[in-house]
Amino acid sequence: MYRPIRALIDCTALQHNLSVVRSHTRQARIMAVVKADAYGHGLLRTTQALNTADGFAVLELEAAIQLREAGFNQPVLLLEGFFSAEELEAIDHYQLSTVIHSHEQLSLLLAHRKTGKPDIYLKINTGMNRLGFRPEEESYVFNRIRQWRSDTSITLMTHFSCADDALEADQVNQQLDQFAALHDVKENNLPQTLANSAAILRYPGTHADWVRPGIVLYGASPLPDKTGIELGLRPVMTLTSQIIAVQQLDPSDRVGYGGQFIANQPMRIGVVAAGYADGYPRHAPTGTPVLVNGQRTRLVGRISMDMLTVDLNGISEAGVGSPVTLWGEGLPVEEVAKSAQTISYELLTALSPRVPSISIS
Repeated sequence: MYRPIRALIDCTALQHNLSVVRSHTRQARIMAVVKADAYGHGLLRTTQALNTADGFAVLELEAAIQLREAGFNQPVLLLEGFFSAEELEAIDHYQLSTVIHSHEQLSLLLAHRKTGKPDIYLKINTGMNRLGFRPEEESYVFNRIRQWRSDTSITLMTHFSCADDALEADQVNQQLDQFAALHDVKENNLPQTLANSAAILRYPGTHADWVRPGIVLYGASPLPDKTGIELGLRPVMTLTSQIIAVQQLDPSDRVGYGGQFIANQPMRIGVVAAGYADGYPRHAPTGTPVLVNGQRTRLVGRISMDMLTVDLNGISEAGVGSPVTLWGEGLPVEEVAKSAQTISYELLTALSPRVPSISIS
């Protein structure tokens, strides 16, 4: 017997979502973002399903090495670059691409005696104010790298702060204008990568040479006014469990820690094997949607470490063993995230290692 919670991963949905990205971008190459264990979906499972992508982007050197050792020959980009001179040796050995976003990284790079052909993504801060060189520094940094190695492959990169917000088109355009004004965009016609998932969908003029889709590959929407289903995407992860106990409540009975939910009529509740230690958000309130036997109902009471409770009124056939969908097929993860006042990215990446993850195609 096994605890019934499962994350079901639909690999054909990954392939479908990649095709949706291609339908939007057409000419641009696709750098599939598979950081955070492919947004909680499993790094190798996901990259195998997305093996027609033109490249992969990760955060940790260990993940990049894992892809190389698994036989992936596409460009593999380290999105935060490197943190020590020792990592540059591994970047050489495994022929990885790396972001350069700071003068500290630039100094480490220039002190490095490289034997292979470098592949640098020079990150420019056009308004996100997180990582990257100021636009006025770009030409200086570019020239220092080219003086270090004249055969260096350099791609210019930036990241949009508001591409998901339809009311922030001016901010996107301001960042795009700053990027377009860079000396080496105009003079050297360098390859460029700007667009994240939201920009891929909203701003075709940002697609450039490479796009960097993330959340859309996993079937969730980067846009607050639409779900993935409405964008033609298919959910990749479906988080399921079962009812493991049923309680009959009288009026005034309380449920769970703190007794925050109080029954105002006789009702049945189901206890589900899923809690915050599985990655379900503890702050999800009463009323958060859930499916029981394929029928929509609601959470009641506070989420526990290993269990949560759901309203069974109106689902008379539900009982111990009834299937429960917490998000995924039939219940968009964006809807659950909105109820819990968070985003789908957090729910997907917060899935606990104790939850079995199973490919279903």
